Amino acid sequence: MPKGFFYLISAQFASGLADHALLILGIAFLSEQGYPGWWAPLLKFSFTLSYVLLAPVMGPLSDAVSKPRLMAAMNALKLVGVAFFFSGLHPVVAFALVGLAASAYAPAKYGLVTETVSPQQLVQANAWLEVSVVLAVILGTATGGVLIGIHQWDAMVALNGALCQALSIPVNTQLASPLLLVILIYAVAAALNWGIAHSDAVYPQHSFHPLALCKDFWRSHLLLWRDPMGRISLSVTTLFWGVGAVIQFAVLLWAQQTLQIPLEQGAFLQAIVAVGVIAGAALAGYAFRLESAAKLLPLGIVLGLLLPAIALTHSLSLAIPLMIVVGLAGGVLMVPMNAMLQHRGFELLTAGRSIAVQGFNENASVLLLLGLYSALLALQMPLVWVMGLLGMAMALGMALLTWSAWRASKSPFKH
Repeated sequence: MPKGFFYLISAQFASGLADHALLILGIAFLSEQGYPGWWAPLLKFSFTLSYVLLAPVMGPLSDAVSKPRLMAAMNALKLVGVAFFFSGLHPVVAFALVGLAASAYAPAKYGLVTETVSPQQLVQANAWLEVSVVLAVILGTATGGVLIGIHQWDAMVALNGALCQALSIPVNTQLASPLLLVILIYAVAAALNWGIAHSDAVYPQHSFHPLALCKDFWRSHLLLWRDPMGRISLSVTTLFWGVGAVIQFAVLLWAQQTLQIPLEQGAFLQAIVAVGVIAGAALAGYAFRLESAAKLLPLGIVLGLLLPAIALTHSLSLAIPLMIVVGLAGGVLMVPMNAMLQHRGFELLTAGRSIAVQGFNENASVLLLLGLYSALLALQMPLVWVMGLLGMAMALGMALLTWSAWRASKSPFKH
């Protein structure tokens, strides 16, 4: 791996860990402040909004400036977003600022990998990234659960009261200490970004006029969707991220409703899925290369069919292995697909622009499905129906993509 690659992995891990701990704390904060339950998915919705609205800007921005310095600045901005929790503003606004920083961080991070890693090592590099992302999910979610679990201890209550008094925090909350810990983690991530080596890639600079940016983004968007390899990989990652974002919340609610598990323990069930993703990502990095990515498409059908199976499960001992298999299938599928999309996007566009197009599509899917999920919960649709519909939609979508890839190759999975 190139010089500074593992600084990138470490910074990504720290930043992602803080993101996922903050999500769990944000859900607890909403409950503490008396907001109804359907607000919880809207935290993720507000986080994701910038990925969609600012996609035409973030790709060219990451190509125009030093990517490591941009990443450090965005972690500092995330830190400010967490501080907004103490300001009395709605938690969704605080998450929107953190999401704004993340929307600039992502094209810089993945673009740097594409610029510095050879195509022969790109699947392996994505496996490293995927493992760091998922470890951040596991430990970040677990950290959020632990902090919720211990924030009512006498010592933590006393510390929380002292911090609120010392900092003159206007919000009455018992979560000040955990949120300040998240701020510290973001500061560590920003410091790690300074150890990342700069890329030698130089791109022609384009106009930053809003209209020119939008036209350039739309051309890039159409170019990637019209490319056969780009279209398949982009379709898979878009579908996967949209469904995955909803399942992240649905599993927490399912654990509370079906298994009678509180939030701080339900958070560990998400970590179980992430363990499977790590195993799948490691397997994909070892066993698959770009040219074999299309062979993995049927795994998406299996993944979709497993979601209703989990929703119908009432036993924790049965749910755990099903969740591990879901994570395993997701990890094996997504690592080569991400690598294929990054490689093709870099050939057709630039690193920053291709990642911005990918982020736009994936996060538009997240917004659409999270909005639908919140609406269905507000309409009091049973959770098992929601998970079943999502799973079947994913299985059908992946079946169509598998058939499309088969027809395009004129023989089964010949790429």
